[in-house]
Amino acid sequence: MGSSHVGGAVARTLDAARAAKKDEFYTQYVDIQKEVEAYLDFDTDTFRGKVVYCNCDDPFESNFFKYFAANFNKLGLKKLITTSYDGSPIAGHGTLFPEYEEGRTTQKKPKALAVILDHVKDEDGDGVANVSDVAIFLKRNKASRIALKHDNQYAGGDFRSAECIALLKEADIVVTNPPFSLFREYVAQLVKHGKKFLIIANKNAITYSEIFPLIQENKLWTGVTAFSGGMWFIADYTGKYEKTIDGVKLINVPAIWFTNLDHGRRHQKLPLMSMADNLKFSKHKELRAKDAYDRYANYDAIEVPFTDSIPSDYEGAMGVPITFLDKYNPDQFEILGSNLTIGTPISDVAPKGSYAQGGPSFYVENEAGTYDRVYTRIVIRHRRRSRVKRLQQ
Repeated sequence: MGSSHVGGAVARTLDAARAAKKDEFYTQYVDIQKEVEAYLDFDTDTFRGKVVYCNCDDPFESNFFKYFAANFNKLGLKKLITTSYDGSPIAGHGTLFPEYEEGRTTQKKPKALAVILDHVKDEDGDGVANVSDVAIFLKRNKASRIALKHDNQYAGGDFRSAECIALLKEADIVVTNPPFSLFREYVAQLVKHGKKFLIIANKNAITYSEIFPLIQENKLWTGVTAFSGGMWFIADYTGKYEKTIDGVKLINVPAIWFTNLDHGRRHQKLPLMSMADNLKFSKHKELRAKDAYDRYANYDAIEVPFTDSIPSDYEGAMGVPITFLDKYNPDQFEILGSNLTIGTPISDVAPKGSYAQGGPSFYVENEAGTYDRVYTRIVIRHRRRSRVKRLQQ
């Protein structure tokens, strides 16, 4: 299922869960299946012959493990490695390994565990190889599961521990839902070791100073699943949740997939209208009411409040919402920066404490003669053929 700590406004809605130290959320199987298999549509060999590492999960509790174990042969995996971490509230709840229970009345069973599969075959003779066969295999083969120990700095199973880094070095592709609070450090580790990855994070991670440059340099991009609506996670606690399906409590989190695996949607051209047609025919009445696009007072770019309102014939810089990345085609656009990286402060334009007051950002003039601070914006421009040619020279 994969787990993660959430932050910001969402976290503040979970006070009861935090008080009980049960603020973990687990990824639904269907969401993993939908995302992973979209990459197969683009390249059927995406995972073939690869070592997949799920390093923030609990074997037999994690839907990441269940999906890759069940589809081991279909994907053509070379090996599947899954690790849990010490302190996970579900670690060990689903273990099927009797030696961790028998004769250990005075000892705690390992909370951190690595499960390693190098094949999945029909163990029970029912004609198919699936997760049930994996369970049988793991019971019979103790060497395929390893208790992870703490080191001088990190708890057992922590992705930063020496044991987990050794497993990471062996991996080709990392697929998991890492702790949101450690996302910067987590991605830095993946980049350092040159790993391919498919991971989940809070949508706001786009704006992190450590993450945005990777997006700008096309070293990281968003996954296939669309931004809209967030993601529904399994809420493994008795506090607040938002809906129940078949007895399973779910909560919606503004989370998205991040990856450096290529996929087809990334190369779909975004259909656009001209600037004149947008001002006349846009479905957004806010834009139709204007004679021209707003310009920022402190940066040479136009304000484009909706991704579908990007003018096809404008050659200059444009500020667009972060949801633009859901439609970003690197062959069609280039990213120049964001308001957080190239914006500048405007002072003495609004009463102290007002929404318009603030630090580095982009501002547009309003009818009151002051300036309104816009929401977070990514700065883009069209990647014209002549510009591509110059870049290639």
